[in-house]
Amino acid sequence: MQKANLIRAGLLAVILSLVAVLSWEFYLRHTYFSLPDGLKFSYDDNSALWANKRAMVYEPADQATVFIGSSRMRFDLDIPLWQRMTGEHAIQLAQDGGDPRPVLTDLANDKNFKGKLIIDVTEGIFFYFDEPKTTRQIKYYHAITPTQKFSFQVNHFLESNFDFLDEDNFSLNIMLGKIKFPRRPGVIPDVVWPTVGAIINFDRQEFFTPAFLADSNMSNATKANWVFFFKEYPDTPVTGKKLDSLIFHVKENIDKIKARGGQVIFVRTPSNGYYKEREDKDYPRKLYWDRLLELTGCQGIYFGDYPAIAHFTCPEWSHLRLDDARTYTANLVDILRTEKGWTFNNKSNTQ
Repeated sequence: MQKANLIRAGLLAVILSLVAVLSWEFYLRHTYFSLPDGLKFSYDDNSALWANKRAMVYEPADQATVFIGSSRMRFDLDIPLWQRMTGEHAIQLAQDGGDPRPVLTDLANDKNFKGKLIIDVTEGIFFYFDEPKTTRQIKYYHAITPTQKFSFQVNHFLESNFDFLDEDNFSLNIMLGKIKFPRRPGVIPDVVWPTVGAIINFDRQEFFTPAFLADSNMSNATKANWVFFFKEYPDTPVTGKKLDSLIFHVKENIDKIKARGGQVIFVRTPSNGYYKEREDKDYPRKLYWDRLLELTGCQGIYFGDYPAIAHFTCPEWSHLRLDDARTYTANLVDILRTEKGWTFNNKSNTQ
């Protein structure tokens, strides 16, 4: 009798848990937000997802291009359009708030990588000495176990079917963070990087949610976060010999890739408003971007030099909305093909 009661209690607990989970899933799908262009789920951008893309860089150079950088590359590159126009795979290794230099070093030291590489330069991240976020992903990739690979596949299946597993939007910490508490006098709050209102697909492309774009209060709050960050945590730009050392290390890595037949180019993705004003002030183009190209001997595409991509207004000064990302991507492909000598599988400009 006691055993039967335990079994019934266990079954009841399972049923109640399933009802709770399914009710939460139903609520999220029908209440919270709709995703753009038929995108059904947002994925956790963890080390396992990054490692899954890192393993793809060995595709032949005429079949893929690798992208490294920070969040602007994630938002500004529309991967489906890139792949239609070029006929090639876009491998997204950029990381929100992540310095691309460690990834560049990793690829340069990988003798099997001989492909095309596009490096996004966000000055406040690229020209800065700090422990980069991307180091964690690189270590994970090189130490990954068969069990972790299997776990990734299981997680992919679950994330592809359930919204409530979206850690960036619906985890307990995120939901609690949406509760507005009064700020205590004299207490400086932790800076939250303004990625709220963003979703991520399995290719690691990032989008603003329709709710974020429709609500000026959300974009203004993000702008306020940027202003707060610049004022409370001002950059200390690397200069002089340290800057030259940083750039020469970048050059050494690029030379390794080029020596194996690879192609490398820098891109400066769009920004505007107060954010761009601070970038221009802290990192003058002549001293940083121009010097980077000069010392590395590498080609570059600075968005402000091309009228077709110089006019964008970022919703929160730093990242493009999806329709502008498509315009940017289409013009990036055209510039690479017509001005920089890059060739792609798809000979036409089909969009």
